[in-house]
Amino acid sequence: MTMKNKILFAVLFAIISLPIFAQNNNSDSIAKSLNDRCIVSIETSLGNIRIALYNETPKHRDNFLKLVKEGFYNGILFHRVIPNFMVQTGDPSSKTAVSGQLLGNVSLDYTIPAEIRFPQYYHKRGAVAAAQEENAKDHASSSCQFYIVTGKTFGPKMLDTKLNELTEKSGGTIIFNEKIQNDYQTIGGTPHLDGLYTVFGEVVDGMDVVDKIQNVERDNNNRPINDIKIVKATIVKDLPIKKYSTTQKNKMSKNKISTSKR
Repeated sequence: MTMKNKILFAVLFAIISLPIFAQNNNSDSIAKSLNDRCIVSIETSLGNIRIALYNETPKHRDNFLKLVKEGFYNGILFHRVIPNFMVQTGDPSSKTAVSGQLLGNVSLDYTIPAEIRFPQYYHKRGAVAAAQEENAKDHASSSCQFYIVTGKTFGPKMLDTKLNELTEKSGGTIIFNEKIQNDYQTIGGTPHLDGLYTVFGEVVDGMDVVDKIQNVERDNNNRPINDIKIVKATIVKDLPIKKYSTTQKNKMSKNKISTSKR
């Protein structure tokens, strides 16, 4: 092999290897970030979803783990699914709901104080966040209803529009840094919810299943025509952490639960 060919071969090898090295580094980074997080598996009638829970939102994390351990989510339906927005579940009354019944207004009779950690965590595609009762005080979260963001991608102009809306609502406290802007323009999300709802985890496997759920046939209330059920939720990886304690038992209360769509 001539010197010219050797140089050409080396350059080509370097170019081909870059994506592989980048992918490996990214995989290592993801794996490292999951080392200290609890992982929950949600088996649905359309497939399995794995969720990593954030340690920076301990009250939401521990409450979610508590409900999973109690088997609370087993048999609950995805009662509200909107393409390019989110899929929502957690209404305990859905376990016995008849076809066409309006769902989403029932929760357990306590709320969780907001743990909004923006800009660290935001409503990118795959984010897991807590729903809220309508007119919730200080953005307190529903005790049991949550949603998974599917969202859509935004061009720079549309993203600026959303940011201006949030700036007006928040009094200028919501600012999209470069990473957030890039995520909303490339992988997508629901930026208009940032700073308003607590994001307490993210999907680490099974977004294809979430996409299947969001695209099913729905009625006028965005409830799937054919029930989509959480067959079983289990803790894949737990941590020796102090669990979120409440003296209240799991009693249901009826309130209008909100996840704003704009």
